Amino acid sequence: MPQSLAQILVHVVFATKYREAILADDIRDELHAYIGGIVENQKGTLLKAGSVADHIHLLIVHPRTCTPAELVQEIKSGSSKWLKTKGARYANFHWQGGYGIFSVNPRDRGVVERYIANQAEHHRKKTFQNEYRRMLKKYAIQYDERYVWD
Repeated sequence: MPQSLAQILVHVVFATKYREAILADDIRDELHAYIGGIVENQKGTLLKAGSVADHIHLLIVHPRTCTPAELVQEIKSGSSKWLKTKGARYANFHWQGGYGIFSVNPRDRGVVERYIANQAEHHRKKTFQNEYRRMLKKYAIQYDERYVWD
């Protein structure tokens, strides 16, 4: 086969360092767009982004030419550097050290997009930690609570 093709959808989730509620409403659209540019530079596509003050969700068509760790590293380091240019509030900004990345069936794309779009409403009732634990359980990922949060 002379051509390499892929359709890999992933749901990426990570929080601010110590889950600090620092991401203001007025920066989120611009942050999401900036992250979209990072993903595009890696030959992927950002389908949906949603965030609240302490974390972000991304639905991405994963590029076939880089690893998940490389993609997330590019997103986190690039967006962190960019945020630090957005004023004193973000001067010491950092994302948490880890992340979650979950495979998404293309047939479930709409469900995940709606879930990401409704983050603000969703987090009126549920903390990020409870949400993330539920995701880890759903995907049968074993974890040690001592090392999930920073």
